[in-house]
Amino acid sequence: MAIQTELVPGGVGDADPIAALIGEGRYRDALVHCTRTHAGSMGRLCMALLGDAAEAEEVLQESLVAAYHAMSGYRGEGSVRAWLLGIVRRQCARRTATRVRRERRLRLVHDASAGAPLPDEELERRRRGERVREALEELKPSDREALLLRYESGLSFAEIALLQSVDEAAARKRTSRALARLRTLLSEVER
Repeated sequence: MAIQTELVPGGVGDADPIAALIGEGRYRDALVHCTRTHAGSMGRLCMALLGDAAEAEEVLQESLVAAYHAMSGYRGEGSVRAWLLGIVRRQCARRTATRVRRERRLRLVHDASAGAPLPDEELERRRRGERVREALEELKPSDREALLLRYESGLSFAEIALLQSVDEAAARKRTSRALARLRTLLSEVER
């Protein structure tokens, strides 16, 4: 299936062919284009927020379906990428809330000790990853989210501000505060 995008000067799609497709009501084509263009960053954000590859893949699929169903209500505020990452963020929050209600996460170190022993480097990499995840859990949810949206998903401060319903200065402050706190927490663990 070929995706055709005709951009009309001054129209919805001048800056983004996906927004043009959505504006034309061509939701299936828009979804295909979204998947090709943004699935990588959406998947990375899922993985950063959930910490489990299988669960991240599942939430990515759910997010794409949710995006398809929400296209008729797309208002064009901000970029399509930021809109999609906002959907991912909400889907991950729902999944995390459900998971917390059911059970606490298993620790990777426990997983590493089950079965065949891992080489020292792999075990240390997993422990480091677990320390970072634990430190991220110590951050305020809004700060953690701003940090992940900035450094894991590569959103601008303006896009983060739009997603978090704050002004750009507040988005910068949240990200800066989260990064400083994360550095402090990780340096305390290494002592």
